[in-house]
Amino acid sequence: MLQYHFNWKTISVAAGMTWWNFYFQIFEKTIGAVETVEFLLHLLRHLPGPLLIVWDRLPAHRSRFVWDFVLDLKGLISIEYLPAYAPELNPVEYLWGHWKHHHLPNVCPKDLWQLSEAARRTLRRLRRRPQLITACWKQASLFL
Repeated sequence: MLQYHFNWKTISVAAGMTWWNFYFQIFEKTIGAVETVEFLLHLLRHLPGPLLIVWDRLPAHRSRFVWDFVLDLKGLISIEYLPAYAPELNPVEYLWGHWKHHHLPNVCPKDLWQLSEAARRTLRRLRRRPQLITACWKQASLFL
């Protein structure tokens, strides 16, 4: 049995999906309002607006800081929320499940940097699988 006691604090990944691709950003801390705005800026750099963002109800998504940022964009981003306690409607959750089950089990990083690099590498590999992305959307649509 292999045991390892990690001593880093947190690594978090924000992701957004289109019908054909997904975009992600890795943070070495818990995602809060500032990181949420940073990720929205990341999306705007990669996707021409206007964007419809469909979010779960993470507190950072509902913060005043995020709302002020979105309002300042004057319609470039529109926000809708998934129903409370409905992760099955979120296609990103299926992507996370696949990633954690099939790509991360054999990763044994020594530190936060190695974990971050392994996460980035495996997520980039997943981006080259548009059929997987489509399957995540189809799975989520089964619950509508």
